[in-house]
Amino acid sequence: MAAALLAGAAWADPIVIKFSHVVAVDTPKGKAAEYFKKLAEERTKGKVKVEVYPNSQLYKDKEELEALQLGAVQMLAPSLAKFGPLGVKEFEAFDLPYIFDNYDEVTKVMHGAVGAQLLDKLQAKGIKGLAYWENGFKNLTANKPVRSPADIRGMKIRIQSSKVLDEEIRSLGALPQVMAFSEVYQALQTGVVDGTELDPSNLYTSKAYEVQKHLTLTGHGFLGYAVIANKKFWDGLPPDVRTALEGAMKDSTVYANQIAKQEAEKALAAIKASGKTTIYTPTNEERAAFRKAMVPVHAKMSDRIGRDLIQAIYKETGFNPAQ
Repeated sequence: MAAALLAGAAWADPIVIKFSHVVAVDTPKGKAAEYFKKLAEERTKGKVKVEVYPNSQLYKDKEELEALQLGAVQMLAPSLAKFGPLGVKEFEAFDLPYIFDNYDEVTKVMHGAVGAQLLDKLQAKGIKGLAYWENGFKNLTANKPVRSPADIRGMKIRIQSSKVLDEEIRSLGALPQVMAFSEVYQALQTGVVDGTELDPSNLYTSKAYEVQKHLTLTGHGFLGYAVIANKKFWDGLPPDVRTALEGAMKDSTVYANQIAKQEAEKALAAIKASGKTTIYTPTNEERAAFRKAMVPVHAKMSDRIGRDLIQAIYKETGFNPAQ
């Protein structure tokens, strides 16, 4: 009898984790998700099976968080802009234009006290925040050269669903268009939108650069992700399995953040080599003009995001809105 029970235990079905995301496999997020799958399955010795679904195979941007809350998927890695519509508006601080100058500043905020405090706020929504994965700085694309805010005035620019990003694009005199990432290529190709704000790896892997003649390296915003799980599912895991998964997530996060910058550089080089898109680096004066147009968004959004939170980020990065 005991032998039969042991045999049954040995053949027990593995715990399946459906990990859904909306970008390509060969992006930093896509590669990190696959790396997590590898580590999770190895370290749990087959007790866990991770099924990764990239490219919006299961859900589009707007649908995936609801699917997680309902338990239809167990893990996601949405961009930080997604949590504003969910009711955790503080995450929109990461969308503020020019709040980060470089990866070091992003790391300091994301992986410090401010980042941890924000992940904790997700618990009330039935979500367990596991980690932050860095990605890249966003730039403006269009079918005409964009050298100044005046050049983009009146254009329809695709954004994620974020009040901050909406205000950011309006500060340039352009018209924000909320759209799922999976729809961007076709919308650019057909002229439904005139341009985007995308980081290099997503611009390249989505092939959106093929239908945009100009890329201006404004570096005006940062795109990062939070890796999250359904809280009920995560808390219900056997302790040994959860500990193994936490270790796998920690190491996957190190990997994700190590490759983010180099993947962005590789994507830019590939876009340049394609000859389909002209890449323009603004002068210091041109960059200052974009910054001057967009930074007032910080003050406009401070009541929504929280003045204390914005000040805490300024303190970490040394940001001065008056500069």
